[in-house]
Amino acid sequence: MNGLLLAQKGPETWVWMLGVLLLVLLVLVILLFKYLNLWVQAYFSKAGIGFFQLVGMSLRKINPTVVVRAKISAVQARIALETNDLEAHYLAGGNVINVVRSLIASDRAGLDLDFMRAAAIDLAGRDVLEAVRTCVNPKVIDCPDPSKGKSEVSAMAKDGIQVLAKARVTVRTNIARLVGGATEETIIARVGEGIVSTIGSSMTHKDVLENPDSISKTVLAKGLDAGTAFEILSIDIADVDIGNNIGARLQADQAEADKIIAQARAEERRAMAVAREQEMIAAVMENRAKVVLAEAEVPVAMAEAFRNGNLGIMDYMRMKNLEADTSMRRNFGGDAPPGQEPKKS
Repeated sequence: MNGLLLAQKGPETWVWMLGVLLLVLLVLVILLFKYLNLWVQAYFSKAGIGFFQLVGMSLRKINPTVVVRAKISAVQARIALETNDLEAHYLAGGNVINVVRSLIASDRAGLDLDFMRAAAIDLAGRDVLEAVRTCVNPKVIDCPDPSKGKSEVSAMAKDGIQVLAKARVTVRTNIARLVGGATEETIIARVGEGIVSTIGSSMTHKDVLENPDSISKTVLAKGLDAGTAFEILSIDIADVDIGNNIGARLQADQAEADKIIAQARAEERRAMAVAREQEMIAAVMENRAKVVLAEAEVPVAMAEAFRNGNLGIMDYMRMKNLEADTSMRRNFGGDAPPGQEPKKS
């Protein structure tokens, strides 16, 4: 009956149905070419990933090749992982391959690391595989970091001599504190601070040169790895050098500063003395002016005495003789009369 109906509709219906059938076959061929290789790999590796799961990954914007490779690696290493966990980690922006490799490395090394912790470390921006490798094979950190432009830590002993030290810190990753723990920069800063503190507490620079291991022992005993993502295994002083005599230079600078201050105070006292001298000269001139004014009143008083009959001519002559004698004596002695500057010989 259906064939009769199709025959009655004509050849156009057959062409349309044939086109749909060809389109479906084309889609199936594309899917087979795209996912058949991955499905075969997963099937023979016993990864437990079905064909339609691969198609679903593509629909969820997941790269099926990455998930299949990661799952096959985990299965071959006998590590139990769920495909959904790998997909979720990929969608979260994590590095699925790196996480699986870190799980394999930690399993071989006997470390306690599960998928959830490894995924958290990876999403936190840390290289989880490098962390596992550092945990198995400790790394050496130079203090200070040469890439920052400094090659030695400088400190000053109590005798004023500068000591230059270079340390090498051997650390191992602490998986339990990797998320939220401080990085290598914190280790370098703490070790450098410990070196400066230890050298600064030494009485002389000779003590540091004789026992450089005292620096490493003191710094290591402070527990500088607290709150960091690493465990400090050892601190070794690679090199110790003598720098400048900072104490002598500071004393010289202080002496120069004290000299400048003393000179300034002496100049201040000199200026005050000069000002006082000028004040005294002005006071002398003022007093001399008063003497001159007082002497100018003597002739007036004498004239008034003449008019009143209180002064005679002989008294006046005796006074003039006395003045002449006094003037002569002053000329012989080099003294100046009142109101005048003394004569210079």
